[in-house]
Amino acid sequence: MDTQSFSKTPNIIYINNRNDSSVDSLELKNVNESQILERKSLQGIFMDNDFENVEVFYPTRINRIPDKPEHKEPVQAFLMSNSKVQSFSVLTETNQPSSFILANTSEATLQHLQNDCIIPVFSKDNEKTITHQEFIEVVLSAVQRVFPNHVISNPEIRVSHQIKGRIPSAIHKPVKDLLEHEKTIYYERMAFIVKVSSINDIVNGNELSLTIGGVRSYNLENLYNKKSLEKFKFFIGFQNQVCMNLCVSSDGFVEDIRVGSTNDLYSKVLEVMQNYNAELHLMEMKELTQDYLSEHQFAQLIGKSRLYQHLPKLEKQNIPLLNFNDSHINTMAKHYYEDKNFCRQENGNINLWDVYNLFTQANKSSYIDTFLDRSSNAFEFSKGIRKAVNNGSDYHWFLN
Repeated sequence: MDTQSFSKTPNIIYINNRNDSSVDSLELKNVNESQILERKSLQGIFMDNDFENVEVFYPTRINRIPDKPEHKEPVQAFLMSNSKVQSFSVLTETNQPSSFILANTSEATLQHLQNDCIIPVFSKDNEKTITHQEFIEVVLSAVQRVFPNHVISNPEIRVSHQIKGRIPSAIHKPVKDLLEHEKTIYYERMAFIVKVSSINDIVNGNELSLTIGGVRSYNLENLYNKKSLEKFKFFIGFQNQVCMNLCVSSDGFVEDIRVGSTNDLYSKVLEVMQNYNAELHLMEMKELTQDYLSEHQFAQLIGKSRLYQHLPKLEKQNIPLLNFNDSHINTMAKHYYEDKNFCRQENGNINLWDVYNLFTQANKSSYIDTFLDRSSNAFEFSKGIRKAVNNGSDYHWFLN
């Protein structure tokens, strides 16, 4: 069993970019315990340096500059102000075994969103929304700023709830006679991820790669009113390359980013990535491999999880949140026996890392607007069950 020790704060490399011609200094720094107690932010750690010039690299094989791939494809400039426009390289990945989300979603490309979809507006003042493609481009730009020496994958994009329309000249045409250029579409909901595959680690024999992504749902906006702050969900975490399951912690997930412009969105996304502690997240996932549930305990967990949905409101308030429904729980029960990667052992025992991945596997059937919330809840719930196994958690209700 992996007994590698971890510190609770990331190692940080500070790169001074103020000299345009070269990098002035490159120094590895450890955040000591006194800094933890003072709860200093990254900006506080580098006190006299401009926050905009700080680049962060996380530990576990991250501080090395990866080998450059043989083939690189440039990505077009982003639809942002000149100060934020950057070019970078992407690595095209093929033969993915499955998507990070299924449900009722379909695959889309960035080019499709840019060229084939109309832009929703706020109806009372005709102000445009921040589009799905702009959200993706902002995140890609921020990722390149934080990880300039790493190869970034093409975004994997899933969309749902297509909103259809037609141009005015086709107002009287039957649907079957509409030409392609006479149709208009946009998607109410969109989720995407990009991977930094050169930043990775192994947990219980599964390779995890650093992954960044977000969710946008127009159904959360009041498009029938005047323009207001728009809502986004953003995360940075890891993806299990065995099954494409996302591993999202509450520290790397913001479920309600409210912004009025792409510049504000860029700043918020950059702040989340700068503050994310990848090493702590990996440590907590590795700890899940150290504890097991017996077949009886797993059966208790499944049964109590189904009862949880029907508890009286007052009783449910005293029990930690489980944001999964009966359909998800049934999927977990099935995969306990049948999943090729995370099923039970011969004696019926199952470690909590596998239980966690049964949650994230079942979560793939969630709709886009609830997907990241449930992914984060799966991790917090799994950590709570681990404490319950060791007699120290409110989660004991699910095992008794």
